[in-house]
Amino acid sequence: MIDYKLLEALATVVETGGFERAGAVLGLSQSAISQRIRTLEVRIGQPVLLRSPVPRATPAGQQLLNHVQQVQLLERDLAKSLPTLSEPAARLRIALNADSLATWWASAIGEFCRQEALLLDMVVEDQDIALRRMREGDVAACLCSNPQPVAGARCVPLGTMTYLPLATPSYKKRYFSQGFNEQSLQTAPAIVFGPNDQLQHRFLAQSGYPGAFPYHLCPSSEGFVKLALAGMGYGMIPEIQARSKIEMGHLVSIAPGQSLDVELYWHFWRHSGEVMERLTTALKAAHS
Repeated sequence: MIDYKLLEALATVVETGGFERAGAVLGLSQSAISQRIRTLEVRIGQPVLLRSPVPRATPAGQQLLNHVQQVQLLERDLAKSLPTLSEPAARLRIALNADSLATWWASAIGEFCRQEALLLDMVVEDQDIALRRMREGDVAACLCSNPQPVAGARCVPLGTMTYLPLATPSYKKRYFSQGFNEQSLQTAPAIVFGPNDQLQHRFLAQSGYPGAFPYHLCPSSEGFVKLALAGMGYGMIPEIQARSKIEMGHLVSIAPGQSLDVELYWHFWRHSGEVMERLTTALKAAHS
């Protein structure tokens, strides 16, 4: 059996970003925290932490952290049925895409987290690869565009995010005065979220253009919109995020009538308890 005091030390070091801070939270000395981590590593036969200036969990450590989160959620369920037990604080590590975080996510889960006293550790990851984090044991749940569940997990469809190819009117006049065609796409700078972001490629392929194109990389959903408003390029922006800018005429579509729909799926481990079930219900209600 795993000694949960050792897992608690691991989780606290990762959460606080250091051994000394973890000791202050748990009321232990820094050396005592280090000893617990060493004991854990001896028991599982491999490192659980990368001892960099800001300690990070190894793949084995990530799986243990994921296990800790599930246990905490189950203990919360038990405390509700056995009131004499003190209800433990729970931290849930979730991977999700930046566009959801910048638009509908907060309103969907805000009240739920307040009622449940649930703390979230949100990892921003592209929707096409976020599921990898869950498969590796790094997160307890993820929001992504992949409908294939990980073994031992459930997958629930939540809804669709519609993306539009938007730019400023002056940018459109400069690069697309002759229309949305192969020649203009070869020279017009685009804005791409990151090296793993395939939205732009999927939209252009859908439009019949599979070729190369110049682009800026901007790993920020809010910064992405600001770059488009500054006339630096066109980008695939969620319609709900850009609605006001479109209504004011600040952003226009470079390909009127065209869009890209991305289906979103919520993945979570099957044995995560009633708290996860209630969170799933809240997310589904936000998209109903």
